[in-house]
Amino acid sequence: MSPVCARKRTSSGEPVPHPGLKRPFRTNKMSRQGFATDPSREQFEAVRNMLEGARKKTRPRKHDLYDVYCAVLYFLDKGGAWRSLPRDFPPWRTVHEYFTQWTMAREGTPSLLEQVLERSGQQRALAQLRALQEKR
Repeated sequence: MSPVCARKRTSSGEPVPHPGLKRPFRTNKMSRQGFATDPSREQFEAVRNMLEGARKKTRPRKHDLYDVYCAVLYFLDKGGAWRSLPRDFPPWRTVHEYFTQWTMAREGTPSLLEQVLERSGQQRALAQLRALQEKR
């Protein structure tokens, strides 16, 4: 089922959100508010391939991987509950699923997220991730 009404359009030609959606429908991926924890797009592009390799390509992504990565960095910085992620990010369940995939234990090597944070120079987020993993 499509998240937008099939034939309804605004006067500017944008699709009208489906009335059953809880979150507002965004057509412009760049409309998200920036946060202090967000890396630049260039910094993200340096590690994009590593993150993309963690997921089987079964269907197209609904959310920009950059936004998911930024949400994970926000969570590591602020802590708290997954449900408390700001609405500007993808749904918390989506972010949590990616976080779970990226932090899966790998035999004798750091998790994918640890490798990405190390490579991108996100030392504070790396320390917070390790502290979180020690609590498990």
